[in-house]
Amino acid sequence: MEGAPPAPATRPDAWMDALPQAVLLFEAELGALTVTRVNAAATRLWGVPQERAAGRPLLEIVRRHTLEALAERGGELELEAGGRTLRCTATRAVPGQPGALIVEDITAHHRREAELREATAVLSHEFRTPVTGLRGVLEALEYDMPPDLAQSFVRQGLQEVERLARLVEDLAVGFRPTRARTLPLAEAFTRAERLLAPELTARGTALTFGADHLVRADPDKLLQVLLNLIENALKYGPPGGAVEVATAPRGSWVEVAVLDHGAPLEGTEGLFRAHTRGPHATGQGSGMGLYIVRSIVQGWGGQAWTERRGERNAFCFTLPGGVGIG
Repeated sequence: MEGAPPAPATRPDAWMDALPQAVLLFEAELGALTVTRVNAAATRLWGVPQERAAGRPLLEIVRRHTLEALAERGGELELEAGGRTLRCTATRAVPGQPGALIVEDITAHHRREAELREATAVLSHEFRTPVTGLRGVLEALEYDMPPDLAQSFVRQGLQEVERLARLVEDLAVGFRPTRARTLPLAEAFTRAERLLAPELTARGTALTFGADHLVRADPDKLLQVLLNLIENALKYGPPGGAVEVATAPRGSWVEVAVLDHGAPLEGTEGLFRAHTRGPHATGQGSGMGLYIVRSIVQGWGGQAWTERRGERNAFCFTLPGGVGIG
């Protein structure tokens, strides 16, 4: 159109500014590395715009001898900087062709890898108990026994299969909407007591529950928390010692506490970290049980902790709830 201003010229390397990786081009002259171009991501990373970066020594821009050495020799390395993990790749400059230093922030990738390792450890911990129970049931059923005893073992096996089925369902938890609903705590208590009945009988342990309350939670996740805490009390409390599951309203929340007569605990906050076991732990274990509990409880906005109440250890958590109904 006559009289219209000319369109601004587009740089042939403008595509570099669309890259998520930081890209720095440089030349090697008389043993010195000189910057010729930085893209937009590099400007954000090092805080130096193109007009100031061009013509300056590479070290003045990247401010790390490690990166200067990488640019000189070429190759790849990972670098920790400012709480981030950076993957740095360099190609050497040759006559007539610039070298390139490419830096990619892979912090999120490393975090996903760590989460995957953690999830694997969680699954290993959770599957171990029902698989061990099923193995024991099948080994027992190899022998001749009275029908009523065999039926008892079959029931135990079915209970462990039910737990395995819940765990398999949990694998898809990230791909389905929450299944939280309002339910009475007594519903979860009944399920937990039924699943733990064989172990309670074998240990001669009395398990009691406090007043009922309406709560808002995923029933299977709530059951998982209860099973972890009660099994923990059975494992580390004295043989035959009673276990109590106490409840109390806390404003709009409900507090549940699993109490046992175990020895006093030290460093209790650390017990909820992954791969951490108590000082009195025996046998093999991944140290993931309480980490799983806290992860689930924090998922519905609650808190999980442990404290000493008189002569008993109390492992506590809170969940959204209403008024007591029992």
